[in-house]
Order: sequence, then C-alpha cells, then structure tokens
Amino acid sequence: MNAAFKQLRADKIIRLGMTISLALILLHAVYLAFFYLSLPPVLPLYNQMPWGESRLGSRLEILIPLATTIIFFFINYILLAKLYSTMPLVSRMISVTTLLLSLVSIIFIVRTLQLIL
Repeated sequence: MNAAFKQLRADKIIRLGMTISLALILLHAVYLAFFYLSLPPVLPLYNQMPWGESRLGSRLEILIPLATTIIFFFINYILLAKLYSTMPLVSRMISVTTLLLSLVSIIFIVRTLQLIL
C-alpha cells in the first residue's frame, strides 16, 4: 500500500488535485472555526425547501458540508491508491472530482456566511 501512495505522489495531476483539495478543506475548517461562535442559532441552509422554517438549520448543521468533504476526500484517496496501477486516467478524474467537491463546498459555506454576517 505504501508503494501505491508513492505512485500517487509521483503523478503531477493527482498530487496537485489532492494537495489543493486538502488546502481547501483546511481553509474551510479554519473559516468555520473563526466564524462559528458569531453565527445565529438558526441558519438558512436548505434553500431548495419552501419558504419558512423548513429552510432553516441549526448552527451545528453548518458542519455537514465540511464533514462530507472530508469523508469523500479520504475515501477517494484510498480509491486512488487502489486504482492507479490499473486505471491511471480514472484515478486522475477522481482526483479532479475531489478538488471540485472541495471547491463547491467552500463556496457554499462562504456564500452562506456572507448572507448571514
């Protein structure tokens, strides 16, 4: 398994995608930690719901996108290590998908907190 991770670090696209994803996840966590205590008790998180109480989520629910992104990051990293030797193109696509997921997650949090604060 260690050799598989060394192969991943040698591939420039995968290394860049996963490094930027990890940086975005860390930025996401720092951003949330900085503003978490100043958030109101309820937040407008569920924008696809009808207007009213159903659109609101608790302050703790703002952590769901971060948790989801972290889980997908680790699952995809393990999947990359398993698939790289047989399907390098698929591994690169998974890496880019992880990057896009991290980017969309941090954009969601920044835009939501801009609305509130």
